[in-house]
Amino acid sequence: MELLERIEDQIAATHLPLVGVTLAAVPCPDTPVILTLHWHGFIKEKLADVEGAQPVAFTPIPSSALQVNERWDDLLAVDQAALDAAWQMGAWDVSRAERPACARPGARSAEPLECLQAFGAFPYGVNGQQLVVSDAPDADELLKLAAAKGYLMWLFRPVSGGIWGDVADDATLSTEGRRAGRCPLNPVPPSCDGKRQTVYRFGVPGPRTEQFAEAT
Repeated sequence: MELLERIEDQIAATHLPLVGVTLAAVPCPDTPVILTLHWHGFIKEKLADVEGAQPVAFTPIPSSALQVNERWDDLLAVDQAALDAAWQMGAWDVSRAERPACARPGARSAEPLECLQAFGAFPYGVNGQQLVVSDAPDADELLKLAAAKGYLMWLFRPVSGGIWGDVADDATLSTEGRRAGRCPLNPVPPSCDGKRQTVYRFGVPGPRTEQFAEAT
């Protein structure tokens, strides 16, 4: 599963920097996964579309939710795809969340909303604007499966193509904020039997962090 090319194609098309990238999947082989790109930027709202009019409000640019239809037979293949994309785009780490079915008895009231958000299906907007623009025709079916069987979500914040270049102090990155090759870490098999968090750490503190630590 090649996620990096899809992400970089979207960056090239929008000319916007990323705040973060999330990937959501249900534990059922050969089902689509939802890739959501969270952009940094604002839409300027004006009272009149005339030259010189000043904006009266700023609305965040909607995230982009894309359906990825590549086949897979093991969740470790999805895990590896997320790790490889995050590694090459210079992310400090990847956080993988395992979430149980939100339709179970005793589920917290926030869990259905968290499930919707993971699959790019925000039920509300801001100032009449969507928070996510979705190109995911099978999202409704995936949400039904996630509500019944649980789901997994991966999160990483890229340096390359993202907003983090000025604050990244990572000795493993190139000057372009990237790393070469596939991720050297091995995926950890998910248990898919409850709520768990797994963090894959890539980064190594650079000279600025070390100097700060010595000064304090």
